Amino acid sequence: MRQESPAGDLRLANLTKRFGALTAVDDVDLTVPQGSFFALLGPSGCGKTTTLRMVAGLEEPTSGQVLLGDRDITRLRPYQRPVNTVFQSYALFPHLDVAENVAFGLRRRGIRTVDEQVRRMLSLVRLDGHDRRRPAQLSGGQQQRVALARALVNHPQVLLLDEPLGALDLTLRRRMQLELKRIQTEVGITFVHVTHDQEEAMTMADTVAVMNAGRIEQLGAPADSYEFPATAFVATFLGRSNLLAAEAAGRVGADVPVTAHGARFSLPADRARSDRGAVYLGVRPEKLHLAGSADQVPHGHQHLDGVVTDASNVGVSTQYLIRTGWGGELAAFAANNGLGRRFPVGASVLAHWDPRHAFLLPREPGAADRSAGLRDEPTPVSS
Repeated sequence: MRQESPAGDLRLANLTKRFGALTAVDDVDLTVPQGSFFALLGPSGCGKTTTLRMVAGLEEPTSGQVLLGDRDITRLRPYQRPVNTVFQSYALFPHLDVAENVAFGLRRRGIRTVDEQVRRMLSLVRLDGHDRRRPAQLSGGQQQRVALARALVNHPQVLLLDEPLGALDLTLRRRMQLELKRIQTEVGITFVHVTHDQEEAMTMADTVAVMNAGRIEQLGAPADSYEFPATAFVATFLGRSNLLAAEAAGRVGADVPVTAHGARFSLPADRARSDRGAVYLGVRPEKLHLAGSADQVPHGHQHLDGVVTDASNVGVSTQYLIRTGWGGELAAFAANNGLGRRFPVGASVLAHWDPRHAFLLPREPGAADRSAGLRDEPTPVSS
């Protein structure tokens, strides 16, 4: 049930939106490949929903273009665009049954014979046999799938998803993440998904654009952006990171030596976004390992001394906070696989890492350490 006519890539060319003195979207320039699952990820107020609304035709850009293939759709009204949107609220008609909700858009276009198309869409979203139920008789996940079917039955070239899983509980949300990815693969059309949820973006998307203050800070495959973030914001928003304020001395051979709080470290030059001056030395919490103060650190690893100040078992891992000699705190996540040693609060430890798993990022001079264990979580609200 793949898209029949080629749509072309969705392109945003220097797209800007201002509300008075506020610039909500600031000269965004990106390409969403045809047939991909693309995520716009960022905190509340970063401009991601405003960007989506400009693609949908619900907001008019201050400047720039929205193009679909070779077609400029910037000034087209929403109903003139080959684009459909699924919102967090679903907006189903309570007085219509499931089949009539799905058929609504087709009937408005004057299509009389809709039964077969509706049946195929309900099968696609795994709601066979639910066609005569009313929305109030469905679970939240089922209502979300009806909203998807209603959008997809119109055969849009691009489907926009505005925080579509935000109203679901955690277990159902994770199940629906896999369902959305399956549906996108089957229909083969472009999905653009707006979310503040890092796990959601990384689970479903082929490409993630991390937005901050109206701009794209990093664009790429989720794993690439996670393993080698481009900025401190990306490092602490796409997952968590320990960022040590450091000074880099410039490249020496294949490595970059750095100094942080009087200690000397180094890492491969290809792991450095900046190799001279004020930098952050970054290590993800799951790449930071703990050993007893008298234990042997693996050859080639670098380490810091510290004391465990907190140990929280969250099921799959134990999350530690380690206070360093200069008073900062680092986070370390140890898998609960039954093999590793557990450390109580107050234990002296060596926090060590493989320098191939660290990274260097540019830092504003004077900026402090940024620990994963101390950062605030993003507010779960659309922007």
